[in-house]
Amino acid sequence: MRRLTRKWNQFTAKILDLPQDVVTDLPRITMIGNVQLYVENHRGVLHFSSENLKLELGKGTLEVFGQQLVIRAILSEEVFIEGIIDHVKYMP
Repeated sequence: MRRLTRKWNQFTAKILDLPQDVVTDLPRITMIGNVQLYVENHRGVLHFSSENLKLELGKGTLEVFGQQLVIRAILSEEVFIEGIIDHVKYMP
């Protein structure tokens, strides 16, 4: 059933020309240089320090490593991070 629902959502997105992240609950990650990171469709913050941020996603986790990391804004499904970002790791 879950597979059928996923196929239907993908078909609908294709027909209506909608972005895949809107229909399939995928995260949208926007990075500006190595100083800003904006993540949509997250499920919550699992860990935060000035060197590491770990977010729960619908399908996996996202880990951000860097220095002087600061959460500038956090909403129910969006988070905005600033600092010196060294690397980002997605784990399905």
